[in-house]
Amino acid sequence: MDVEAALLPFVKIARRISVCALLAALALAGSVAQGKDAKTIQRPSPQELEKSIQRGLAFLLKDQNKDGSWGTAQRTKDLNIFAPVPGAHHAFRSAVTAMCVSALIETGAADKEPAAQSALERGEVWLLKNLPDLRRADTVAIYNVWGHAYGIHALVDMYRRSTNDERRKQEIKECILTQIDLLRRYESVDGGWGYYDFRVGSKRPASDSTSFVTATALVVFHEAQKIGIEVPKDLSSRAIASLNRQRKNDLSYNYGEYLKMRPMLPINRPGGSLGRSQACNLALRLWGDKTITDTVLTNWLDRLVARNEWLSFGRKRPVPHESWFQVAGYFFYYGHYYAALCIEQLDSASALPYKGQLAGLLLPLQEKDGSWWDFPLYNYHQQYGTAFALMSLVRCRAAAP
Repeated sequence: MDVEAALLPFVKIARRISVCALLAALALAGSVAQGKDAKTIQRPSPQELEKSIQRGLAFLLKDQNKDGSWGTAQRTKDLNIFAPVPGAHHAFRSAVTAMCVSALIETGAADKEPAAQSALERGEVWLLKNLPDLRRADTVAIYNVWGHAYGIHALVDMYRRSTNDERRKQEIKECILTQIDLLRRYESVDGGWGYYDFRVGSKRPASDSTSFVTATALVVFHEAQKIGIEVPKDLSSRAIASLNRQRKNDLSYNYGEYLKMRPMLPINRPGGSLGRSQACNLALRLWGDKTITDTVLTNWLDRLVARNEWLSFGRKRPVPHESWFQVAGYFFYYGHYYAALCIEQLDSASALPYKGQLAGLLLPLQEKDGSWWDFPLYNYHQQYGTAFALMSLVRCRAAAP
């Protein structure tokens, strides 16, 4: 395979990369830049943290669609994402709605506020009705894997909340099993999951998996197991093997398996992996990998803080992968959310400073309308950014001084 053919999937995903940014990333890829000092991050007070969470929740309540979902295909100016209609938008809306449902549950808002309770009920009805029918947009775009994965996460949250309704719990379980079956159907041929098939467009996707989608699925599979759902062993084993093939000795992870022969591309170096390593390390740890120790988790948490600008440089840029280390904006809140889940793996004393640092990084980025966003994606970006931020911040509550 020649160089152009080998890089074709990456080129299509990235669409176009700024030459200046790429050259700068190549020049800096081997250097260690002066990072942010964790001591300079201002930790929010408990009152500031709660006020921020409430503002984010208010945005979600105001933004919910009449049918109970979140997100629309509107706001189409300056978009650089391949999104065949209508299937791509079914996937976006399903994933975003699931995340917003999880945010309402995990913040505890639905147990305290009637408006949040009503919004949650309508969101849950929408998910249970629409998730079973979610499919890929066409032979190329397989965005539905995000809807299945975050759908499972929301359904697990819903199941835990429905403690006394056995009929409801059984309905939720059946929906989770459907989503697992659909992830099996759209599993990459070599294991794991990607969201494009540029090769064949076959019934079972022929494209290589990407590390972060595979990690996302493994994390939610582990969540499902904790409520008694049986995840097929062959499915999880192939995903773990795929993730390990993309794992490098420094515990950065290749963007996707198709780049495994080019491990020193900027996107595959630690700076490019800054928004992926937390999810990938967490997934392997949850599935029994003893090499992912507390030290590994804290090393990458320290890197996230010290090199936060590398990830932040991509935030709000409309073209994927045009920033330093070819980072795309949509890794920002994703990376911080999985960092929050990594913090949960630590003992309380070790976790405390990281919770304060994470909250200190996220609160100043909240928009005037109460939302958070990192990448313009039709009318889905504020919703998923806000959900990620809220689910991160609730895990920081014990950190306020």
